[in-house]
Amino acid sequence: MAAAAAAAAVGGPQPPQPELPAPGLALDKAATAAHLKAALSRPDNRAGAEELQALLERVLSAERPLTAAADGEEAAVAGGGGGPGAAEEEALEWCKCLLAGGGGYDEFCAAVRAYDPAALCGLVWTANFVAYRCRTCGISPCMSLCAECFHQGDHTGHDFNMFRSQAGGACDCGDSNVMRESGVCKMETQEYTRNVVRYCLEALQDWFDAINFVDEPAPNQVTFHLPLHRYYAMFLSKAVKCQELDLDSVLPDQEMLMKLMIHPLQIQASLAEIHSNMWVRNGLQIKGQAMTYVQSHFCNSMIDPDIYLLQVCASRLDPDYFISSVFERFKVVDLLTMASQHQNTVLDAEHERSMLEGALTFLVILLSLRLHLGMSDDEILRAEMVAQLCMNDRTHSSLLDLIPENPNPKSGIIPGSYSFESVLSAVADFKAPVFEPGGSMQQGMYTPKAEVWDQEFDPVMVILRTVYRRDVQSAMDRYTAFLKQSGKFPGNPWPPYKKRTPLHPSYKGLMRLLHCKTLHIVLFTLLYKILMDHQNLSEHVLCMVLYLIELGLENSAEEESDEEASVCGPERCHDSWFPGSNLVSNMRHFINYVRVRVPETAPEVKRDSLASTSSDSLSSLQNSGTAQVFSLVAERRKKFQEIINRSSSEANQVVRPKTSSKWSAPGSAPQLTTAILEIKESILSLLIKLHHKLSGKQNSYYPPWLDDIEILIQPEIPKYNHGDGITAVERILLKAALQSRMNKRIIEEICRKVTPPVPPKKITAAEKKTLDKEERRQKARERQQKLLAEFASRQKSFMETAMDVDSPENDIPMEITTAEPQVSEAVYDCVICGQSGPSSEDRPTGLVVLLQASSVLGQCRDNIEPKKLPITEEEQIYPWDTCAAVHDVRLSLLQRYFKDSSCLLAVSIGWEGGVYVQTCGHTLHIDCHKSYMESLRNDQVLQGFSVDKGEFTCPLCRQFANSVLPCYPGSNVESNLWQRPSNKSIQDLIKEVEELQGRPGAFPVSISSETNLSKEMESVMKDIKNTTQKKYRDYSKTPGSPDNDFLFMYSVARTNLELELIHRGGNLCSGGASTAGKRSCLNQLFHVLALHMRLYSIDSEYNPWRKLTQLVEEVNSQQGNEEQQPEVPILYHDVTSLLLIQILMMPQPLRKDHFTCIVKVLFTLLYTQALVALSVKCNEEDRSAWKHTGALKKNTCDAEKSYEVLLSFVISELSKGKLYHEEGTQECAMVSPIAWSPESMEKYLQDFCLPFLRITSLLQHHLFGEDLPSCQEEEEFSILSSCLGLLPTFYQTEHPFISASCLDWPVPAFDIISQWCFEINSFTERHAEQGKALLIQESRWKLPHLLQLPENYNTIFQYYHRKTCSVCTKVPKDPAVCLVCGTFVCLKGLCCKQQSYCECVLHSQNCGAGTGIFLLINASVIIIIRGHRFCLWGSVYLDAHGEEDRDLRRGKPLYICKERYKVLEQQWISHTFDHINKRWGPHYNGL
Repeated sequence: MAAAAAAAAVGGPQPPQPELPAPGLALDKAATAAHLKAALSRPDNRAGAEELQALLERVLSAERPLTAAADGEEAAVAGGGGGPGAAEEEALEWCKCLLAGGGGYDEFCAAVRAYDPAALCGLVWTANFVAYRCRTCGISPCMSLCAECFHQGDHTGHDFNMFRSQAGGACDCGDSNVMRESGVCKMETQEYTRNVVRYCLEALQDWFDAINFVDEPAPNQVTFHLPLHRYYAMFLSKAVKCQELDLDSVLPDQEMLMKLMIHPLQIQASLAEIHSNMWVRNGLQIKGQAMTYVQSHFCNSMIDPDIYLLQVCASRLDPDYFISSVFERFKVVDLLTMASQHQNTVLDAEHERSMLEGALTFLVILLSLRLHLGMSDDEILRAEMVAQLCMNDRTHSSLLDLIPENPNPKSGIIPGSYSFESVLSAVADFKAPVFEPGGSMQQGMYTPKAEVWDQEFDPVMVILRTVYRRDVQSAMDRYTAFLKQSGKFPGNPWPPYKKRTPLHPSYKGLMRLLHCKTLHIVLFTLLYKILMDHQNLSEHVLCMVLYLIELGLENSAEEESDEEASVCGPERCHDSWFPGSNLVSNMRHFINYVRVRVPETAPEVKRDSLASTSSDSLSSLQNSGTAQVFSLVAERRKKFQEIINRSSSEANQVVRPKTSSKWSAPGSAPQLTTAILEIKESILSLLIKLHHKLSGKQNSYYPPWLDDIEILIQPEIPKYNHGDGITAVERILLKAALQSRMNKRIIEEICRKVTPPVPPKKITAAEKKTLDKEERRQKARERQQKLLAEFASRQKSFMETAMDVDSPENDIPMEITTAEPQVSEAVYDCVICGQSGPSSEDRPTGLVVLLQASSVLGQCRDNIEPKKLPITEEEQIYPWDTCAAVHDVRLSLLQRYFKDSSCLLAVSIGWEGGVYVQTCGHTLHIDCHKSYMESLRNDQVLQGFSVDKGEFTCPLCRQFANSVLPCYPGSNVESNLWQRPSNKSIQDLIKEVEELQGRPGAFPVSISSETNLSKEMESVMKDIKNTTQKKYRDYSKTPGSPDNDFLFMYSVARTNLELELIHRGGNLCSGGASTAGKRSCLNQLFHVLALHMRLYSIDSEYNPWRKLTQLVEEVNSQQGNEEQQPEVPILYHDVTSLLLIQILMMPQPLRKDHFTCIVKVLFTLLYTQALVALSVKCNEEDRSAWKHTGALKKNTCDAEKSYEVLLSFVISELSKGKLYHEEGTQECAMVSPIAWSPESMEKYLQDFCLPFLRITSLLQHHLFGEDLPSCQEEEEFSILSSCLGLLPTFYQTEHPFISASCLDWPVPAFDIISQWCFEINSFTERHAEQGKALLIQESRWKLPHLLQLPENYNTIFQYYHRKTCSVCTKVPKDPAVCLVCGTFVCLKGLCCKQQSYCECVLHSQNCGAGTGIFLLINASVIIIIRGHRFCLWGSVYLDAHGEEDRDLRRGKPLYICKERYKVLEQQWISHTFDHINKRWGPHYNGL
């Protein structure tokens, strides 16, 4: 300090200064230093500086004599010493005195250190200094410690060594860059911590002074922002836990502790008030603060320090004062009376119960929580993790987010660390991602292990960490489910009691709260009120009361003596309820009478007046001493004053008066009167009676040790670990008996008495209602559970029958009533008006349907393996091998060489942009539907669909729909009559079919009649046409040609049949009626299509039926005019298209024998096409061999049913033309390289015909209701042939099946084949190559698939996120790729916008007819576009923990989830995006 003053010396005028003592005198060093300090402190300190300079020159001069001087000055300076050592010592002493400014040098050093909070030791040493180096604590290999710091640190078991410094060094203790905190000297850090704690207390006192705080906060005010309290709390925690400081050495006095307690306690009370809706005027803002206060991101710096600070205060303050303060702060003091009625002066009755629950819950948390009271970092992490997992199953990332960060950053307990992962694997099981039937995709989740539920579930920790109260109920529901599933407890359990980790010795005083009279009186009072069914007491209150009692028993002192310590005379019980503070002994103490303050109308007043007339009662009262009186408020006032007086150092200090009028002591209200209640109960007796009450039986409790004494030796019985209130009471009584033999004896005595009914008094009707409340609650709960179970069963049944549209093989949906042959007339239930009845022409009923355009069929390929998504420039996907491309090429080729109208009858469209019709199975009246739509238009609620476009949701199942398909009125009995077989020959049936097609059918509804039914059929036909784009339904060379409508209508039927076949897996081996089949609306759709197709007529001259069943005499007539294009040869016709044309042109309902006739005729054409295709595929050598072999058998009796003879004849006929003469590469490409055998030829013919048989069988199933038999894959052809009536009844099944046996030629086979082959030869004369290409039909399309994705998402990301747009050659901001065709598109890209359509929307129309599936490269999620709407589907790439990483925010490696991708593909194939995904929104063409 003197040196600093000397350095600050400035010039200026000099006032007179006292002279330095004469040099000849022996100067006192301390006095000289004090004199110089005073001189240098003056404003004009020039003289002092000169004096100091002169003294330093004499003392520190290098030229000073080294021997003793003769004069006084030398003697004074040298201090009488001699030699160089004495002179140096003298100079050092002078420096110390001058630095200390006249005071003691040690005191000066201590004062300086107080201003230096550095934790570094910083000791510097020279050579030969002995130091230490610990490799366990060292971060740097050069770390060194001085001996003092080494021994003050804990290096037990460490790898250390002692060394002698060679060139000097410095102590690194406290330097976190060089060594770990675990090895730092405690002395360095402890002193630092003490200083910080002291400064925090000073800052807190300044804050108290600034807000004028004395002992009570302002009423109805609260702040969640208490940073000083929390800093102080955390410093205390670290001081005890990490630095082993004595807690009492850093704590303030009792008065300061009371101040510190108030504001955190006020927050806990305010939390209960907020949850009780007492702060509603503050809106959501106050709830937001309360949620922030407890949530995991802030709990380490908010609620946890507050709870810890309250625990510290409670461990040092008087327990009675603390307990009284809690209940007073929670405003439930008036409720804590044994009277049946009371008046709360500060709280509304509706809030009392929740506030009492809050107070008791807070006490349980305060006494149970060990986060800062002895738990290790690993234990804290495990407890946090278990609490979060018990609330709900968690994903790995959400668990990382929910676990609070450890306050110690060097603990190693951080999210993602080894400790985190090891604890997670120890407490949780991983559940792989699943897809639920309702449509929600579950990610990989972690769920608690069974042993965690059994042993570690801690409801107290769950309550502490819940932001929403529903999470507590969720944890209890999951706990209940575990107990029921494991068979540990069948009923409704209570929260389990969990043993706590041992308390740190510094906090043992916290347990005094459990052993104070105030808490015991509260517990006794609440038990009594619960037993007497007083109002505002819930099961939660009882649960918390029992929890506190059990905590007290678990944390009691050593076992008490068996002396009658609890038995006391009146003089000991005059002013207290219990004789002592130990809960174990107080439990058996009987309370005889209690004086209470009650309203004058209370029943206790009347009973008291009657009791006073009884001499026995009066004498009993006198013998028992004065009735007990207790006031929490008065108790707190008394304790407060005792603490203030004890803390005061001034004897005459006046105690601060309590002026707050917010809290009213019992008895202050004039309308109350005093009553004396006869109680005669103890806590033990109340518990036993409570057991009777909960069990519903008198004398239900029987001490278990009477039958098994071993239970007192090994009390840990599994049956007591889980259970309800009865189990909790039994567990508490057992622990009470274990703690004291006196308790054990009293419990046995109580149980031996015959317990009268509770309560033991006459009750009025009103009181009876109160007493029966619990029983009614129990019955209500049972009734509610039964209803919930029934509802859940119905809901599950409903989901299975009406909602699960993507699991056709597992569910049994709602049957359409028309399929029931027992009902004479189809009856429908309207889901709007609820009326039942048939569909009529005046009031038709319709099916709720969804019409949507589909290109799924067009994505079928002839390869089983799906195409791979391109991930390099060399990999590309070309669409010419798809089903849609092949059919487009075929139609274009036909239209190039043949008459346009004939071409449109030879093929089907709808492979791209076909209309698929599906229904939920529910029906409604058409007029009811119109009213429903009108109400939707007037509804102002935001909807996820467009009512103006006809969209709505089914009123019953809420499935998305956009039209109503009218049901054809008819009788099921009549339909059955039409199915009866007839004995007519095939020729007669052929004539009947031709006649029925040639004249208007006997359709019961004609367009001209303009009935409501016909109008609706026209309307739905318009809806069907408008569902798809014009380019997908207009293929004629002549725009607006009616041939387009004709082609479109029968192609709609073809599309729906083909899609149903795909939904069944591509074959009919499973048989039966699948979900898709039973939900199918094909029957009603066929009536609508047939009605409109009958409006068109095919000229009998060009009707394909004639070419199939008759021999044309003038076969050259069509070639008479060279300019006119010929008709399409019959062998170029698609047989399935011909089937639909023939069926839909027939009058409805169709007769079964007519249907079979049409199928038989068409099968002859199909089989001939198969033979022609086979002949084209083989080489010339094979054709010659087959031609010769078959010719030898032509004259046999069954020649027309021998594929060898027929193939030989086909080859002979086609050899007359140029079909086989074309040589070159094209022929080589068509020729099959396989070696043909009879078996392979038969298999080829069956495979060629199978698609037709499948579609025909499906059509028969829907038209006539016949089930499909199940079969093996190799039996499918024969089984379907038999079901369709193609096999003769006398066919021998034991012989190898031959497909040609199904043939039934309407005319001589060789004649009709010759006629058909002549048409081919005529065309191939000029166009041999095209003629051969048209004969090769690929009928064996495989199931459609989305593109195959790579295993690792990084492969996709690295290629596509840098890929440039083909339009602007720039890298898109949001690149995307179509998972159907692999096209790279720009999401929301303006560069690719065409006519207000962004590229993704435009591509969805071109690729999927309005349905697009895109993978967003920069987000790893799938986006679905359906028409004018879109939704985020989710991600098919998950991390190692089964989680999505949307927008790649976490940057974790992602891997394909094949199960999810299969679900996505299934939804695409089954057209259920609209039904399963619920979060849709309009895209406004902006994607």
